[in-house]
Amino acid sequence: MKTTGIVRRIDELGRIVIPKEIRRSLRIKEGENLEILINNDSIILKKYSIIKNLNDFAQNITDSIYSFIDNSVLITDTDNILAVSGPLKKQLLNKEIGIDLENKIKRREEMIEKHKKSLKITNEEIECTYAVSPIIVNSDVIGLVMIIGEVADVDFKLTQIISKFLSNHLEM
Repeated sequence: MKTTGIVRRIDELGRIVIPKEIRRSLRIKEGENLEILINNDSIILKKYSIIKNLNDFAQNITDSIYSFIDNSVLITDTDNILAVSGPLKKQLLNKEIGIDLENKIKRREEMIEKHKKSLKITNEEIECTYAVSPIIVNSDVIGLVMIIGEVADVDFKLTQIISKFLSNHLEM
């Protein structure tokens, strides 16, 4: 564990402010959930992702869908690509999402792009066509489902079905 040299006082309600620089470097956004862990005499705050606990489940979903279509299928949380099947798997799996996917999550974007466009899926740009649908749990966007390749309307519908299935599964 590395020290930051930053000291903060706990207010009368037990609150503490996490400095902006730390929030920015760890990509902690307003309204996000943090998990509180105790390790001996230390309190550890960890970003909490409800969907990250479902990595194997998400990978099984993308593998199943990919077995029927020729396009790459991916599932993300708000920070990372959690599951990928298809030709882009090695390139994208477990990578931090890029600014374009981050913006799609913020805007709750649900769309199909049938004409090739440059897209920052990670920190690298990819020229692609795609369909995307957000995963929404309890009114919060927790990630997205994306199909990349020669997409058609059926692929867009498939992203909507997968995201709705995950939403329903996680709200239980």
